[in-house]
Parts: sequence; structure tokens; C-alpha cells
Amino acid sequence: MSKNASAADDALPISAAEANRLFGGFDKFPALVLAVSGGPDSTALMVLAARWRGRGRSPKLVAVTVNHGLREEAKREAKAVEKLAHKLGIEHRTLEWVGRKPKTGLQEAARLARYRLLCDVAREVGAAHVLTAHTRDDQAETILIRMARGSGVSGLAGMLAYSSIPTQEGRDLGLVRPLLGIPKSRLIATLKAARIRYANDPSNRDPRFTRSRLRELMPALAREGLTASRLAALARRVQRVEETLRQVMVAANKKVAPGPWPAEGPVTMQTDMFADLPREVALRLLGRAIAWTGDEGSVELGKLETFCDEMDRALRDATKFRRTLAGALVTAGRDKITVERAPPRRTAQGSSRTA
Repeated sequence: MSKNASAADDALPISAAEANRLFGGFDKFPALVLAVSGGPDSTALMVLAARWRGRGRSPKLVAVTVNHGLREEAKREAKAVEKLAHKLGIEHRTLEWVGRKPKTGLQEAARLARYRLLCDVAREVGAAHVLTAHTRDDQAETILIRMARGSGVSGLAGMLAYSSIPTQEGRDLGLVRPLLGIPKSRLIATLKAARIRYANDPSNRDPRFTRSRLRELMPALAREGLTASRLAALARRVQRVEETLRQVMVAANKKVAPGPWPAEGPVTMQTDMFADLPREVALRLLGRAIAWTGDEGSVELGKLETFCDEMDRALRDATKFRRTLAGALVTAGRDKITVERAPPRRTAQGSSRTA
């Protein structure tokens, strides 16, 4: 396909047939929650979902707008979404993020608050899935952000079309991104063709935020061939690699550290078998064991690599290795490697706290 043909395709509105394919498979669910901010992407998500559901399909659609309390225009934008939702025959709710806002990591905190509120609505209306309007452009920006932060293979897989949102009740909700393969330009074209207005959030151009700065670089990168389409293709290819590695991990886990693992460990691995694993597989297996037994979640890749290197040197030199990482205690000897919950640390006053 020529460059001109590709550009022309990226300006086409989404057809009814495409909308049916994008939302295919949701017919049998009783309810779906749509995350709708009022911007072009999420507005198009709501419009397309309404068109799809309007063809005799049964899921109840509930559009949710989260007012983070960060912009004066947010209330007006939420009202506009509510008006459009009612016109489309969709139930709408506006929720507010209340409480103190952090001075650093604001966008990440807002994202977590948004998902928490979306989950609250999903639980209330009996929906097992939350749909968001992430696009191919968002995927490309995500890949660039992760590359800039030195991500490993898993990070370069980008966002998945289907993942999950953990909840406090232990019942994960499905997080679906039906528009992940669609360029933003086509969503805007869809709204223009339907003469539907949308909001423009100025924070999307705020240079204080990493994503906004990278967004400004995208045209220059595209001129060098690093287009959103190619970055999204990279993500899809890495996802294939990830799937292969997951299968390799299952086999390695059964061989080196067979389960089921106790709830808080310990996890025991044979040293010689662990040493024979490919480096990437060994890192992932050790990281999984640490996350399983520790109390601080997943380990940052760079820290895990350094930790594993130090353990390897100790084993080569036949010296004792006993160190903590992410709330887990790893003890490595000639015969076995044991990963278990780290004991509480002692403070200067003699009291203890979790490691």
C-alpha cells in the first residue's frame, strides 16, 4: 500500500460493519461500562457502541465520566457527555475524584482513581467489562514512553486489547480496548461525519507531562519512518514473543520450581537447574518467585538484573548469598535457591516493621 493510500484510509470514518466487528463478542453480556471523558476518542467509543447495540443487541451500556477536579471546564464537558449519551439511549453517570491530589505523579494517580471509580460502577450495574477508547496513537506513545524508561520485552508489548483490572474484592474485571488498532484520525472523521462535537483537553498538550512531550515529537519521528503504525506493529510482534515466553516459563516452572507454591512461600529451586535456564527465563522465574513471596509486588527489571548478577557471582565464587528484594528473602547455595517472605526489619527504637 502506498503512503498516500494509507493516509487516505486513516481519514475514513468507521463504517457500521466495522463497528459490528469492533464490538463483536459482547452480545451476551448483560452490561458494559464505557469510560467517556468527552474527548474525541471516548466520544467516538460511545457513538460506535450505541450504533452497534442499536442493531438488536442486548447489553446495557453505561457511560461513565470521571471529573478529576483538575480543570474548571470538566463539569461542562461532563454535562455535554451526559446530553449526548441520553440522545444515544445510553445511561450516563458523572463521578468525582475527591480528596487531595498529589504534587508528583498526578497523571498516574488520576488514572488509578479513574479505574477505581469505573470498577465501582461496573460492580453496581453487574458489568464484567470496562471499555476504554485507547487508540493506535496511544499505543505508539506508550511504546515510546517505555523505551525511554529502559523497558524490557514485556513493556514493549504495550497495551493489550484485553487485560484485567484487579479489584479489592479479588474479582478481576475485564479491561477492553476495542479501538486499539484504530488511528485517532478515523475516530475524528467518524464524529465529523455524524456532526458530533467533542471536547479538547488542554492537558493533552501540557509539556509538563511525558506523554504530551512525546506526542509533539510524533510528526518528526513519522517523517523518519517511525510512524504510529510501525510502533503498533512492533507491539503486536512483541506480544507474540511474550506469548512464547509464557509457554517457556510454564515448562521451566514445572521443572525448576514445581508448584503449587505456598501462599507466602517458601519457593525452592534447584541451583543447577536454575543456572541452566536461558537468562531471560531465569530472570522471569526469579522475579515471579520474589513477587509471589514478597510484599512489595513486582520487581523493577533493572533491580532484578543487578540482583541476579550478584547472586550468580556468589554462586560462582562459592560464597554465601542471602539478600532481600521487594520484601522477599533470597538464599542461594550450591544445591538450592530458596525464596521466602523477608522477616520484619528492626527500627532504631526496637520496634519492627515489614521489610
